[in-house]
Amino acid sequence: MNENVGKLILRVVLGILMLFHGIDKLKSGIGWISNVVTGAGLPAFVAYGVYLGEVIAPLLIIAGWYSRVGAILIAVTMIFAVGLVHAADVFTLNKAGGWAIELQGLYFFAAIAVALLGPGRFSINSR
Repeated sequence: MNENVGKLILRVVLGILMLFHGIDKLKSGIGWISNVVTGAGLPAFVAYGVYLGEVIAPLLIIAGWYSRVGAILIAVTMIFAVGLVHAADVFTLNKAGGWAIELQGLYFFAAIAVALLGPGRFSINSR
């Protein structure tokens, strides 16, 4: 029982916290992301992937429906976020002594954990 409750907490917290970023993108758009993506030489449509990683994937994870797929999408989103926006911070510390990209790292590794562990008993897929 504790294992399934732990998976539920991990899944729901990861999903909700990532969804906040997606809601911001829905409200303010992805214009700046498009600029970053095209500036890196990638096609502009790649910027729309942020909606997959920050809106669709979190909803899948929260519901426990194809959570592993959602988790992989979030992990890939974090790879793009670090590679395109935070690459210079990978080997730096912030003013408080923490890793400069600790938030992105936490999202990435939590998503990997959900992908490896699965959604647990309290999910749509387990029904």
